[in-house]
Amino acid sequence: MPVIAILIGLVAGLAVWVVLDQVQSRAVERIFGRELSMRLDLRARESLIRFDQYMTNYAATTRLLANHRRLAQYLEPLFWFPGEEVDPIVYDEFRPFWLPDFFGRNALLAPSHVLLVDSRGQVREVYQAGDAPLPPELQGNVAQWLGAGDDMQTVLARFGDRPYLVVSDQVEDAGGYTMGSLLVVVPVDADFLTASEGSFSADRSAVALVDADEQRILASNEPQRLMPGTALSEWTDTYLVTSQSLPAYEGSNWNMLFTTFIPQQIVAKMSGKVVDFERNQRLIAALVFIAVFTLVIYLVSARLNKVLKRMTRFSQRALGIEQPGFQRGGNQLVLLEEWMQHFTSLVLRAREEMRRKHEHEMRETEALKAAIMEASLDSIVTLNRAGSVIDYNPTAERTLGFDRQTIIGTDFVRAHVSPTHRAIFVGLLQESNRRGNLGERPHARTELEAIRADGQVFPIEVSIVPIELDNERVYTLYIHDITKRKETEREIKGLARFASESPSPILRVNGAARIVYANAASQPLIAAWQTRLGGPLPERWCGQVRRALQDGGTYEEDDDLGATIYSLLFVPIQELGYVNIYARDITAVRRAEQESRQHQAELVHVCRLSTMGEVATGMAHELNQPLSAIVNYANGASRRLKSGSGDNETLVDAMTHISGQARRAGEIIKRLRALVGKQQPIRSVVDLNYLVREVCGFVEFETAKLEMQIEQRLWAEPIPVDVDLVQIEQVLLNLVRNALDALEECPVGGRSLVISTRRTDGRAMVGVRDNGPGIPAERMDQLFDPFFTTKESGMGMGLPISLTILEDHQGTIRAESELGVGTLFHVELPVAVSEAVAGQQGAPEAQPVTAEAPVRTERRMAEGMHG
Repeated sequence: MPVIAILIGLVAGLAVWVVLDQVQSRAVERIFGRELSMRLDLRARESLIRFDQYMTNYAATTRLLANHRRLAQYLEPLFWFPGEEVDPIVYDEFRPFWLPDFFGRNALLAPSHVLLVDSRGQVREVYQAGDAPLPPELQGNVAQWLGAGDDMQTVLARFGDRPYLVVSDQVEDAGGYTMGSLLVVVPVDADFLTASEGSFSADRSAVALVDADEQRILASNEPQRLMPGTALSEWTDTYLVTSQSLPAYEGSNWNMLFTTFIPQQIVAKMSGKVVDFERNQRLIAALVFIAVFTLVIYLVSARLNKVLKRMTRFSQRALGIEQPGFQRGGNQLVLLEEWMQHFTSLVLRAREEMRRKHEHEMRETEALKAAIMEASLDSIVTLNRAGSVIDYNPTAERTLGFDRQTIIGTDFVRAHVSPTHRAIFVGLLQESNRRGNLGERPHARTELEAIRADGQVFPIEVSIVPIELDNERVYTLYIHDITKRKETEREIKGLARFASESPSPILRVNGAARIVYANAASQPLIAAWQTRLGGPLPERWCGQVRRALQDGGTYEEDDDLGATIYSLLFVPIQELGYVNIYARDITAVRRAEQESRQHQAELVHVCRLSTMGEVATGMAHELNQPLSAIVNYANGASRRLKSGSGDNETLVDAMTHISGQARRAGEIIKRLRALVGKQQPIRSVVDLNYLVREVCGFVEFETAKLEMQIEQRLWAEPIPVDVDLVQIEQVLLNLVRNALDALEECPVGGRSLVISTRRTDGRAMVGVRDNGPGIPAERMDQLFDPFFTTKESGMGMGLPISLTILEDHQGTIRAESELGVGTLFHVELPVAVSEAVAGQQGAPEAQPVTAEAPVRTERRMAEGMHG
């Protein structure tokens, strides 16, 4: 048996090797060819990259020269006149001041020419490094080789049969004025190509620039071997040729190729070394393969004998199969094959039965698991040890807003956990692991914030259960959306705090009119009612509570407790059997209403006082008649007495007439005194902005008649002034009505009246500006004189009275006017100094606010204030 196995191994190994040898030889040739092609292509690309980088260095050096301070200083005193025809200045083999030696410093070949060109494209100065003349294409207009605007241009150009690198950049003088361009011309010859390759040309490879259309060499780094002007086809037998397109350079006037030449001898020598090495390795491999194959056949045959013996014993013990009876005269391998087929069929039958049973159990388990996952009201997500999602139920899909194809395999923490709660989630995982390792219940539960697919953050309650599988640990997450629960909790807390934090009294009484709840603000009201929490309401409100519970209506009543007046709102909650009482302190409102009525009466009286200017003429005329009659009767009686011609009856009649006219004059004076009856002035600290709003409310009727509105530019903060409220309103009302009278002459839609207030240096300022016809300059000095007026029907007393009132308040008034533009009145008052406003002195000036005249439901007329 061992000898046969060795012979079979030798023959089989040799046959297999013959086949593998053919396959391996062809594979090695393909691999070598592909590798050689890749290396040649890489060598060509590296050469092109070095060539392109060399040209880029020229472009960078040109930009450095164009922006150098020497050139800027040189151009600063120069001025090139447009249209001027000049011969360029030529620097032959000596470097001008404005051209530092940056090319040699940067290990670059010196350019053949450097041109300084003006903005019209005319050459002004030329630096010529050698004997080579400037190409004819550059001796005329070089504008086509210059970049557009601030852009630098790098061009590979062909002048004649020679390639050149032309680089241009814009130059400026020291003042930043654009003077023109700097043009650098470098011949691309053997030295250029050798310098671009550097030390990489030591492997006898060569590079060249080739005309793509003519397929001719224009320049090479080894002109002795690859002569310029020769066709590219002449060198294909001697060299491996790789041609590549050069990067696109704007303005290039020819189609060029960058070509790499590698000698065929080097490639052949390399191929021979590889083939010899591969042949020797193949021979060694063949011997080793045959030896190993033979040894394997031998070991397999020996192992097979042992396996047969072991299978025999196993069949007897486990399956009850008798040991096969190998006959000495028969084919033992055939008998062994039949026995093994029988044995295998029994094993497969037992395996199939076990597989069906296991599959049935698995289907039942999977169906139960799927039903649980589908019917669960909570999101169930399964993670692996790395935290990636491996499964989750439809509820999780709806809750988190992802579909299965998107979320499977993603990091659950990054995708679904808020950044502020990721550390909490990781700590929860560690806590569940710790509990599982200690044998405790591994459930770990907490609340945190999750993120939906649309970026919405919402609160969840999560429970983590680690599960140990055969090869790894997974985590099952049970997630419950608690958004509604949190909202309900916040709403309950807000409602609970609403009543207790309210600044107004809130009480709750039951059907027996007893107080079952009262917030802190209701303690003064309960004390005024002389009751307590749990005690009854006053008798007059018990019936109101019963009535509200019966009909379900809401009732509001006022309760005057002397020092305090409350407005009580009874709101029944019939289904719970109690009434909420919302109380509101309206003492200040009622007091303000009373003061408003009193203030209105005072203002009317002051307005009557101010009408004295308007009625002065009428009263003078009425007084003039009885006084004249008295004088005439008195003079007549006196003459009669002197002449002695008057009788007693005539004199008595004259005296009667005098007495009657005197009574008539007394009645006129009496009516005047009733009109201007005196009262003591009352001063108080008020907000100047409030006075302005009040005055604007007084003239709503006049502004509506003029089809306009008063623009109020009021100071952002209150301006306290200590004044007689009625008198200052009289002053402001007089100014406003004067302005409205002036605006009657302006067309509708073009009328403007602006009232502004401000505070500065302890003074309160009010400005009243209109765009009326204005006041002539010659009348401005008499504006505050008594009985001087600019109106046809005025008496000239309004402004003098206003000046008197303001002077009494330590204030001033002045006017500014311009014909055709309008008039501006300035009113100035001292700011009140008291404990309430002392901290506002010296406050920084703020921007005023603009407001329209307030709308008032009660219009108070103030007549006779203007003049």
